[in-house]
Amino acid sequence: MEERILTTKEIKTFQRQIYRYYKLHRRDFPWRRTTNSYNILVSEIMLQQTQVERVHDKYLEFIKALPDFDALARASQKDVLVMWQGLGYNRRALALKKLAEDIVSQYDGRLPNDAQTLSSLSGIGKTTAGAILAFAFNIPSAFIETNIRRVFIHEFFSEEEEVKDAKILPLVEATIDRKNPREWYWALMDYGSMLKREVENPNRRSAHFTRQSSFEGSDRRIRGLVIKTLLKDNALTAETLSEATSVSCDHLIQILAVLMDEGFICQENGLYKIA
Repeated sequence: MEERILTTKEIKTFQRQIYRYYKLHRRDFPWRRTTNSYNILVSEIMLQQTQVERVHDKYLEFIKALPDFDALARASQKDVLVMWQGLGYNRRALALKKLAEDIVSQYDGRLPNDAQTLSSLSGIGKTTAGAILAFAFNIPSAFIETNIRRVFIHEFFSEEEEVKDAKILPLVEATIDRKNPREWYWALMDYGSMLKREVENPNRRSAHFTRQSSFEGSDRRIRGLVIKTLLKDNALTAETLSEATSVSCDHLIQILAVLMDEGFICQENGLYKIA
């Protein structure tokens, strides 16, 4: 795999282009108005696989109710899941609570600021670790998310198909504004958001592009319905849950077993409830 090498002139030209757009079209989000590492962590976990518009209000509600690692660590799993409703992918809520518990017990309530430690924590991979380093600590760290990927494919791989992140990452590293990585990544993401609206999605030419499967009728939808129903009605039999979700009892029992294995729910005396 031949690596693309950018000249100093190409890097400066690219940076000016991105910053020029950002200066005129900067987006404003509440998580961009803070350097509080807890707030930024919450926003990054919420933004995994969820559109910005859906995150905005939930983020504000969540931070108001659970303002720091200690509050989140002490909250019940049920309360955290209630706060999470509407964001989808409930596993992230459990991972975030587990992460808060670990931060309180192992790191004295302070989020680590090195990539290796961050990546080892619950719910944080290399991408989220890189984002936290940039946004919470203003530390230059190369990472790729969907908008960043879109920008680099559009600008540097316009004639290629099946572009791998391994080819993009060195360019991300080379073009980071090392004096202000926080604002540089904001600018990149805003530019990428614009590209999504203005051009045919460059990410379709990524080797990692996959079409999301239909949500309607999926096990993911049923799991969400089960959690939502149990958050409302506390403890129910499989038969009652089957009626409430319009899912056959045999299928539902399989899903309930998985939810128990994952720690979402438990069963007592034939009744299922949030763990």
